[in-house]
Amino acid sequence: MLGRVNHIAMAVPDLAAATAVYRDTLGATVSVPQALPEHGVTVVFVELPNTKVELLEPLGAESPIATFLEKNPSGGMHHICYEVDDIVAARDHLVRAGARVLGNGEPKIGAHGKPVLFLHPKDFFGALVELEQV
Repeated sequence: MLGRVNHIAMAVPDLAAATAVYRDTLGATVSVPQALPEHGVTVVFVELPNTKVELLEPLGAESPIATFLEKNPSGGMHHICYEVDDIVAARDHLVRAGARVLGNGEPKIGAHGKPVLFLHPKDFFGALVELEQV
């Protein structure tokens, strides 16, 4: 069911500063910031040869990233995203197996313009898992 790792997401308190570190210090190619109001975040993607790193900054006080940063003021790893061929089939399989899908259980459109779902971290050893349809 799982495909390749699409990205690893890092919550950051200052997106511009984090972008500068990845771009200027590490020499990475970084995308332009993209606001995603439906997810409560602004994101950039650090492009790597084999995957991406997503840097997330809260978009408003109600953002789940704001809550994460209250507990982790310096930032930190937020989630890992895996690709799946059919997100609805993957969701249905996971629900039958006892996994919990966050939100209302319906896929939303993510930063890449593709359907995404998040799975409860308590079901995956403390790691928040995102699934993205390829």
